Amino acid sequence: MTTPLPFDHRDSAHIPGHWLLARLGKRVLRPGGIELTERMLDAAALPGADVVELAPGLGHTAEAILRRRPAGYRGVEADDAAAARSAEVVGGRGVVTTGDAADTGLPAASADVVVGEAMLTMQTDPHKAAIIAEAFRVLRPGGRYAIHELALQPDELDDAVKTEIRKALARSIKVNARPLTRAEWTELLTAGGFVVETVDFAPMALLRPRRVLADEGLLGTARIIKNVLRDRAARQRVLAMRATFTAHKQALTAIAVIARKPNA
Repeated sequence: MTTPLPFDHRDSAHIPGHWLLARLGKRVLRPGGIELTERMLDAAALPGADVVELAPGLGHTAEAILRRRPAGYRGVEADDAAAARSAEVVGGRGVVTTGDAADTGLPAASADVVVGEAMLTMQTDPHKAAIIAEAFRVLRPGGRYAIHELALQPDELDDAVKTEIRKALARSIKVNARPLTRAEWTELLTAGGFVVETVDFAPMALLRPRRVLADEGLLGTARIIKNVLRDRAARQRVLAMRATFTAHKQALTAIAVIARKPNA
């Protein structure tokens, strides 16, 4: 692919963490890795469904969605460069448009499934609620909303600890990440009118060697290592992100939720 990555003009010291990892060759940028994505997509019952993916990014999940033979696929991506990347992956099998996840411009009740991965975590609480409201509007009655996000545990985690973790994440990944506990994610979806059907978890092991190898394969992992070694600023950022994840590993997890829009 020749389409530039998002934030391609920024140096490695200041680019948002997930796009830095993409620049280094990492394709899977989800907190629970490929395994949790696959389980979530299976639970969402995609075959024969009209699917909308919010923030498809580089198109990796779009490819997994299309393998399940939906009736239709549409991606809505806010970043022009990422939209172009996703469109290259999707090709003639679907459509990718540029737009805000909270204001897609899609018709009401036009989708059976809405998928969103690793994007609600990066939003403020009001914008989380706005995106959830848009997913609810776009879905037909009985439709499913599938999300894969970063979470905090346990539900009783002290608010001061939550604040500390969120500040540490913001410093290391250069994005104002606001992960929630299972109870908080459930409450947010329920407040948006959804009924939570399934909740699944996986370790938040984004930068652990075993997860990288599982997600990227041997050649992909070798490519990432080579790129990290060649870029000192990127290496420092990756080590800082990994240190943050390790320091808070007991409280960080990946969560996947399937929520349903009621029939009436």
